[in-house]
Amino acid sequence: MMKKIIVPIDFSNHSEYALKTAAKLAKKYDAEVMALHMLEMSDIMLSASDGLQNEKAVFFFKLAEKKFEEFLQKDFLKDIKVTPLVKHFKIFSEVNDVAIEQNADIIVMGSHGTSGLKEYFVGSNTERVVRNADVPVLVVKKELANINFDVVAFACDFSEEGISAYLKAKQLFDKMKAKIYLVHVNLPNDRFKSSLEIERSVVSFLTRADRNLEKMEDICYVADYTVEDGLLNCANKIGADLIAIPTHGRKGLSHFFEGSIGEDVANHSTLPVITFKI
Repeated sequence: MMKKIIVPIDFSNHSEYALKTAAKLAKKYDAEVMALHMLEMSDIMLSASDGLQNEKAVFFFKLAEKKFEEFLQKDFLKDIKVTPLVKHFKIFSEVNDVAIEQNADIIVMGSHGTSGLKEYFVGSNTERVVRNADVPVLVVKKELANINFDVVAFACDFSEEGISAYLKAKQLFDKMKAKIYLVHVNLPNDRFKSSLEIERSVVSFLTRADRNLEKMEDICYVADYTVEDGLLNCANKIGADLIAIPTHGRKGLSHFFEGSIGEDVANHSTLPVITFKI
């Protein structure tokens, strides 16, 4: 079900929150944690043929490895299989390469975002990882008391291209015994739909995705000024433990919150977010 978890580490508090979350998941599902540190070294130092430069590169690499080993000496990692991985470059598409190479099930990342869902991702290293990730990315920005994701708010526009992300999410959450609510945010712009239009979209979507309409009772329609606010308000209303968002790969999530100002919504910062590639 969940056998390998990748956690990018930059020694910040946020990456420690991610590591703690990964540890809890690993204990719950008997999984291995693969801690990934991407060492930032200049191209000159890495490509230099000069002997002294090479010695410097080796020195800094060994220093980083030592610091990394010390960082992983955490009580919460006891009795968990932890595999440290050090890469001597900092290209965030490489996180996905490592995930594929290691056949990982999920990437868990810390976010430095301060407010709103948009700030979880846009212009951040997290956004860069999400853009390139073929596996789900779980994003946390504080320490989670537990990882019992019983209720999930899945953002959905009921388009045909969103089916693949929905099926990936459904497969994961069914195994976790979580209840998924599909949340559609109706905006006052050219994407506005009448209730009848939304219902037709839902029927078409579920017929193609699930081949039945059993999930009709788990659909949430909400009207709001931004996707972000509508999604967060609905998540709070249904008591969601987790927000799930489909992402368009290299387009990232910027399009998802396009034009979204996104004011703070009470308690939203407590919710982790998971992304699924369309």
